Amino acid sequence: MNRTVAVVTLGCARNEVDSEELAGRLAADGWTLVDEVEFAEVALVNTCGFIESAKKDSIDALLEANSLKGHGVTRAVVAVGCMAERYGQELAKALPEADAILSFDDYKDISARLQSIVSGEKHSPHAPKDRRALLPMAPADRVAVRDAQLGTSQVGAGGSLFRKRLGNAPWAPLKIASGCDRRCSFCAIPYFRGSFLSRRPLEIIEEAKWLAGEGVTELFLVSENTTSYGKDLGDLRLMEKILPELAEIDGITRIRLSYLQPAEMRPSLLQAIVEQDKVVPYFDLSFQHSSGSVLRAMRRFGDSEKFLHLIAQIRALSPEAGIRSNVIVGFPGETEEDYQELVGFVSQAELDAIGVFGYSDEDNTEALILPNKVDPDLIRHRVDELSTLVDELVTERAASRIGEKVSVLIEDAELQEGRAAHQGPEVDGTTSFVDTQYSVGDYVEGIVIDSLGADLIAKPA
Repeated sequence: MNRTVAVVTLGCARNEVDSEELAGRLAADGWTLVDEVEFAEVALVNTCGFIESAKKDSIDALLEANSLKGHGVTRAVVAVGCMAERYGQELAKALPEADAILSFDDYKDISARLQSIVSGEKHSPHAPKDRRALLPMAPADRVAVRDAQLGTSQVGAGGSLFRKRLGNAPWAPLKIASGCDRRCSFCAIPYFRGSFLSRRPLEIIEEAKWLAGEGVTELFLVSENTTSYGKDLGDLRLMEKILPELAEIDGITRIRLSYLQPAEMRPSLLQAIVEQDKVVPYFDLSFQHSSGSVLRAMRRFGDSEKFLHLIAQIRALSPEAGIRSNVIVGFPGETEEDYQELVGFVSQAELDAIGVFGYSDEDNTEALILPNKVDPDLIRHRVDELSTLVDELVTERAASRIGEKVSVLIEDAELQEGRAAHQGPEVDGTTSFVDTQYSVGDYVEGIVIDSLGADLIAKPA
């Protein structure tokens, strides 16, 4: 067999890891990976199913891949990922252009699945299910079940799952856990991703070493809830212990954590992030709102006062720390007073990046049936108004960094552009140099001399 496959990835960094694990399994079984769909017999589209715009992007990618059939070598378009898992049979019926809709359960046999599809066999799409039921309710009982299901046959070199890099960026996501135990009323991720499950430390360390051997110098630790790492392994402070081990790996220069729950931030983790030299002071805090009443309806915790106190704690320890967040506007029951409290919070927080999203009903969520829905026109108005304010605030925050010393990882040699420690990959601002000739992967010490929106301009220190 010498089949060709192109993997198209939509969505977050966690999906990127899934795509590279799928690519690793396929390569190990003789498939040739190509970059462009038009040169592949199979287009494997890793979909995102988080919000409406992400679903649309996923559908567009599937339709675009389908348009190539009959004009070249492309013979099959296959959907995997969150949207495929979440909708299964429903998606197959609504999107006949896709030759197959695969579940997460198909991943371990992905090569056989694709081979059968190319051979003309009909694949029956799965019926979506609540994946939280696949693991024990008690976190401490889950890892043994996972180990028994996984088995040594699915473990690759170095103790980590098969993985093949699909790019050559000097940073890479490293999945430390999957699933989520929180019950946020607006979020369906636990339903289709399942309960929270930590990877074992050795597995993470070995994969980090492999990534370092592949030229990666910045590790981006990803999960649905990084602050919960280790709770199912019997040690909620396991992240504080694993960070120094990751920092000792030859070739690793920076380590960055993603998706921290504000209600779960503990002093020991805050200290570990700030005090470990290779761990950048970067805090991706999921506030979602700041009104106490709205947050309770979301089944979350905190309020403006508590969140501002947490931000003050971070900046007391690391004044130049980067802090980003997302907020949801127009959640059911959100009053004008609630909205104005959110406006006041973001005005005081001095965040480096803020994503503003309008609430929309999502299947398999509690919020779907909540009363007092906010009028869609009012939601759009609040999103536009808050987004305009956020742009101004983020611009001011970037301008306040003029004169700061920064260490920039170059990611684009042509633009002489990269990211400082306070800037996360792909979702935050960037830092650029002018009239320099640095290479991708270089770390450049600079001084910020100007800003443009969320982006910074620096000169070599």
